[in-house]
Amino acid sequence: MPFIFEEPTADYQTVTLQGQVSYRVVDAKKLASLMNFTLAPNGRDYAADDPENLPQRVINLVHVLARAELEKLPLREAIRAAAGIVQEVKKQLAASDEIASLGLQTLGFSLLAIKPTPDTARALEAETREQLLKEADEAIYARRNSAVEQERAIKENELNTEIAVENKKRQIRETQMDAERAVQEKRHQIERADLEARTGLEGKRKELVALAATNAKTEADTRAYGISTTMQALGKADARTLQVLASTGMKPEQLIAFAFQELAGRADKIGQLNISPDLLRELMSKRVSE
Repeated sequence: MPFIFEEPTADYQTVTLQGQVSYRVVDAKKLASLMNFTLAPNGRDYAADDPENLPQRVINLVHVLARAELEKLPLREAIRAAAGIVQEVKKQLAASDEIASLGLQTLGFSLLAIKPTPDTARALEAETREQLLKEADEAIYARRNSAVEQERAIKENELNTEIAVENKKRQIRETQMDAERAVQEKRHQIERADLEARTGLEGKRKELVALAATNAKTEADTRAYGISTTMQALGKADARTLQVLASTGMKPEQLIAFAFQELAGRADKIGQLNISPDLLRELMSKRVSE
């Protein structure tokens, strides 16, 4: 016998149960003692409505048992609990006193569908749709976020690489600067040593110049002293004696010139002076040769 009926869930949402139940008569005498299965005079129909009401009594019992199970579950669980409801209802039908008192035995019970009302179904569909869209958006967001994270990781790696390159360049520059500083320090040391050597040399030169000046001064003083002594000695000598001393070691022409000078000094006392041509020729020839 197929059935379909509506029942509320634990959260007061109406659902429709559609299914079927099968049974058979195992004790006809017991069933006949409770219900009228007498045939009508035509031999084809029943005299009472009890045979037609029997399936409804079984369906009503199924209805009651299914309702009891649905009232335990909220809507979302109820529409997915067909297997659990079938198992529980079958168990209770097998142990039902009412089924046994009618001489019946249930052969099977199944639920084809548990459906909410159309409005509720649309709401659930909308909610599910929104949830799916939300999950899709979250998936898109997660994918974009993952792409952003990957891009950021790539950027960070690039920046780290650039930082490492700059650090290496800085180290190279520092090494070059240290090398240049070492070269400059070495150059300064060489220049300082050279300057110190030059300073020492100039000091030595200064000492040498001072010593030379002292020696020159001493020599000049000695010469001056000698000249002064000589002049003092000559100052006391006679003029004729000085002339004689001056003429010592002179050449003949110089002596002649000295004689002419003496004659010139006494020109006022000389009346007439005769000079031979040979003497003049000799003097002129020496002048020309010089």
